[in-house]
Amino acid sequence: MAVNTPKYTALVMAAGSGTRMHSSVKKQFADLCGMPVVAHCLRAFENNAHISSVVLVVPKGDTEDALQICLQNGFRKVRNITEGSDQRFKSVYNGLKSVPEDTDYVLIHDGVRPLLTDDLIERCCRYVLLTRACVAAVPVTDTIKRANAHGFIAETLDRSTLWSIQTPQAFSYPLIHEAYESLYKTIREYGTDESKITDDAVIVENMTDCHVRLIAGDKRNIKITTPEDMILAEAYLKMGNA
Repeated sequence: MAVNTPKYTALVMAAGSGTRMHSSVKKQFADLCGMPVVAHCLRAFENNAHISSVVLVVPKGDTEDALQICLQNGFRKVRNITEGSDQRFKSVYNGLKSVPEDTDYVLIHDGVRPLLTDDLIERCCRYVLLTRACVAAVPVTDTIKRANAHGFIAETLDRSTLWSIQTPQAFSYPLIHEAYESLYKTIREYGTDESKITDDAVIVENMTDCHVRLIAGDKRNIKITTPEDMILAEAYLKMGNA
């Protein structure tokens, strides 16, 4: 009897404006060791045996530039390039509507985390089969304090229970689709504080009964936010190629 192989689609989110970079070039398209930042993410998924397709989400007006990046680098797995919106969760929703119909699992990844490794992709693919929802994360090592409204320390949190969340965040496609549909229904009918929608896991946590599994991330899997992050990412890439 034939065994059905799960179909994994990577959803690469590169629709941000990158205002904190203070650059005329959006951070996802900035050059990093000879390639645009987002191209490093696309290459990681392109080279992974489990990923069968990639959907790339970019800012409005940037689809042609994104297509050229894919063509120049030979990214054959990119099946669709779609435009994002003014908020990340809306951009993700656009991307989810563009994945191939035979998709079983989706790995949602920030297009400005260029140091994604094959090992981390493998962990996401393995654990999402078992749990339907998992996110890459690293334990918090700094002491974390909660402040009151006046800027004074109100509480010192137990860091042994705290994790810093990264991407990829991997989900069963029916699960994440159901979660987003429920979110949009809630927004239409009741309204919601959209500022609290900080990642995809929180949508699954609040809109479904599925528990999200934390899996080992990678301290080098940094998110490019400031010019200093570009310097660090370049250093990490050069170390890896040494």
